Amino acid sequence: MPTSSDALVVLDKVNKHFGDLHVLQDIDLTVARGEVVIVIGPSGSGKSTLCRAINRLETIDSGTITVDGEVQPQEGKALAHMRAEVGMVFQSFNLFAHKTILENVTLGPVKVKKEPKGQARDEAMALLERVGVANQAHKYPAQLSGGQQQRVAIARSLAMRPKVMLFDEPTSALDPEMINEVLDVMVTLAHEGMTMIVVTHEMGFARKAANRVVFMADGRIHEQATPEQFFTNPQSERAKDFLSKILTH
Repeated sequence: MPTSSDALVVLDKVNKHFGDLHVLQDIDLTVARGEVVIVIGPSGSGKSTLCRAINRLETIDSGTITVDGEVQPQEGKALAHMRAEVGMVFQSFNLFAHKTILENVTLGPVKVKKEPKGQARDEAMALLERVGVANQAHKYPAQLSGGQQQRVAIARSLAMRPKVMLFDEPTSALDPEMINEVLDVMVTLAHEGMTMIVVTHEMGFARKAANRVVFMADGRIHEQATPEQFFTNPQSERAKDFLSKILTH
């Protein structure tokens, strides 16, 4: 487990209800700088809510979430600043349909970080090159495949130079043949030392890229282990049951 000095994201006794449903139950989780944490578990286990709570897209009922030592702000400029440091990639690509790929990637740095347009453009082109879609820079999102759009969404998050990247099931809306092109970009990011928290059903990716697998079910973290330990020797009955259902097909 990470020590406090290298902890980047810390959730301490986080609780969240949707009505009577207790979706996050006393969640304690510490993610270190440069660590890749993959969150897996059955549908409805609270994985996406956990991911969205870190970026305050979901409010929490109790507990604290800190990012780089700062307690998560409630609103206003401080919250906008925190969101700029916490990149987020969703299931749906959330690109602006009426803007080109290049404009989508430069918008945040220019508007939020007040970067000069020329600098933002150069950096955006370098990022689009990095995710393999630089030749699509002047097209609009609708002209790209889902896999290309998701890679643009990753580039757009990276353009803000975030301290941590959150991925909420980034491949679940993609056709099967497009999944690997997105996962390959994510594996590269992981190997380059980006701190990542990834909610996914892609077990091969978890084995390849994760430093730690966090298994959630029924709003709780049941188990945390290295991928090797988790997939070969899960400790909790809930994890054994989950893995027996998905790994036998």
